[in-house]
Amino acid sequence: MLATIEKQSNELLVTFQRHLKQSKMDVWEMLTNNERLALWFDELRVIKLGKGGYLHFDLGNGTFQRIDIIDFEEYEILEFTWDDNFVRFELLEEPNGCNLVLIERITEITEHTAKDIAGWHVCLNVIQSILDNERINARKEQWEYWYEKYTKALNSYL
Repeated sequence: MLATIEKQSNELLVTFQRHLKQSKMDVWEMLTNNERLALWFDELRVIKLGKGGYLHFDLGNGTFQRIDIIDFEEYEILEFTWDDNFVRFELLEEPNGCNLVLIERITEITEHTAKDIAGWHVCLNVIQSILDNERINARKEQWEYWYEKYTKALNSYL
């Protein structure tokens, strides 16, 4: 299922939801513990956790981009900058687990927008597979499939 995409003021809001069987604490570890984070997003590392803290994004050439944490509530909210955009994870308690919500606020649609959205989609699928102890299917093929879908979906916002 595609993420919800909506125009709001001068931004595009892209919202993903995953209803997971695991507790908020287990899902939170996937987002904030570097060993768990490396399983689904190897280029991202938490350096200082908390509001005012930051992450590093490995650019692959020996340099890192600093990603500032702008909102933080332990086991509930992790929001950070993503270039000129913002990425927010929210964990909401549910009777049999939690709802993982990812909201990306996009300030400008670029040639990379559909790529990034497809990437987040696949990352969330991988998180769910890891937590469910399921085999992770070919990520590249998944990404290509979702990239095509999100490219089409974003056409109406260009």
